[in-house]
Amino acid sequence: VDVYAPEPAALADWSRCRVLAVDVDELIRPYLAEGRLPAVPEALGPEQRREAVRAADAQVGAVLAKLPAGTQVVLSGIGDHGSVPHLRVAMWKRAEASGALLGTASTRRDDIVIVTDTTPTVLTAAGIPVPPTVIGLPWEAGERLPLEAAVADLRRADTMATGIRNTTGLFFTGFAVITVTFYAIAYYVLSRRKKAGALGVIALGLAAVPVSTYLVNVLPWGHGPYPIALVITGVVAIASAITAVALLGPWRRSPVGPPAAVGAIIGLVMVADLLTGTNLQLNSLMGYTAVVGGRYYGLANIPFALLATAVLMTTALVADHLVRAGRRRAAVLLVSVTGVTAMLLAGWPGVGSDFGGVIAFVPGIAVTALLVAGKRVSVLRFAGFCVLGGVTVSALAVLDYLRPAASQTHLGRFVGMVLEGTFMPMILRKLGAMLNTMLSPNLMPIVITGLAFLIFAIMRPGKISAGVVPLAFERTPMLKAGLIGTLVSGVVGMLVNDSGTAVLSMVVAVAVPLVLYAGINSAPLEEGAPDESPIPAKI
Repeated sequence: VDVYAPEPAALADWSRCRVLAVDVDELIRPYLAEGRLPAVPEALGPEQRREAVRAADAQVGAVLAKLPAGTQVVLSGIGDHGSVPHLRVAMWKRAEASGALLGTASTRRDDIVIVTDTTPTVLTAAGIPVPPTVIGLPWEAGERLPLEAAVADLRRADTMATGIRNTTGLFFTGFAVITVTFYAIAYYVLSRRKKAGALGVIALGLAAVPVSTYLVNVLPWGHGPYPIALVITGVVAIASAITAVALLGPWRRSPVGPPAAVGAIIGLVMVADLLTGTNLQLNSLMGYTAVVGGRYYGLANIPFALLATAVLMTTALVADHLVRAGRRRAAVLLVSVTGVTAMLLAGWPGVGSDFGGVIAFVPGIAVTALLVAGKRVSVLRFAGFCVLGGVTVSALAVLDYLRPAASQTHLGRFVGMVLEGTFMPMILRKLGAMLNTMLSPNLMPIVITGLAFLIFAIMRPGKISAGVVPLAFERTPMLKAGLIGTLVSGVVGMLVNDSGTAVLSMVVAVAVPLVLYAGINSAPLEEGAPDESPIPAKI
């Protein structure tokens, strides 16, 4: 700092420096209590806040009056207050940006910039080369809107982001409770040989819930007076519609037809979202928000779990028909080509940009393809598949790193950190985040109950599922191949992603209900049947 003044009024010559930084603290100072910010949502009353805003506006106005003509001005709200985070202001006085929303290549959004983008924006405006160690990219002028429309859109973006953030925990808790309750009811019904047709319908509905949390974003729920209520209602309605499509289509005659339909819908939705800028994942209950700031574009960890589950389960079910027709090679090719295509979309820079997802997807694809081919999966082969996943994502990251810095995603920037030797803090942070989610009270019940039900349904079919799950595997062998490959991707994804248990929980939440539906409809139960069902000779 060449020149410092404790307050703007103390600086006489405002043209002396090429870059000036002015701290406008009038809006934050009233919130301080003994030098600290209280942990309450809003400490000031409406009139107090308006007065603080007027004081801050006057301070900004005084600064603008002293700046030389033609000076570019960047205004950034880099602070927060209270216990609920919000999106903050970013404004840019520059001729080329007049009337436009502000975006950046860091977020790949035309209305969202992040704090770290401020430094390269200021340096670029001053004609100073941005050092390679600086994180962030300069702001860019985005879509031009009338002022009132732009302000309304930005306010709506904050309302949607904070509303989703504040609801996510409750939603996951509710979903976990419903899932655990479902498995308890399924155990009771199946172990007593009661009619289980309704269980299959509920299973399909549960499997359709996660993708419905993204599809609801095609609705203008942010424009309503009760946005979160509209989101929850929309998720239930869309999940019900997906279930109806699965049950009423021409594929309903096959026990695995409805599960394949649900899987196909999930896969198509996730791929379509990847190819159109991942707008469905932003501000979704199982996606990400700009307020949290973990990710702004690309494939998040839970959506990866849904994509991998949908691709592997659906292609395995289609492969079963090919194998029955004597076309095993075509079945293996279907699983391999579809899986690799989805994996490349998941990891391709600027599309999915998912680092850990590629590592987890590759062994899942390979295991499924091997099982479809009728081959064994040894420990050595499995380890090789995991290494291949790491090599694949490394190749994608290097290709990204070779692009211009402004075009790189976090994949390419990670390569730069490796070359600089500054990557360990990020690795340790992600490892800590993964370990913190291992015992998540919202997610672990889904994993434990789902896997326990599946394992005992196979090992003790007479007591847990009346033999329906093993029988489904016998009648549709590739169903088992798809399930095993999916669980492989889920377990590896849990270990290499910072979301940890979230990945495996979503794999289980989708895959196990689909298997259960296939089992129930492969061997319809009748009241009064013997207590012990025969266990298939070959499982």
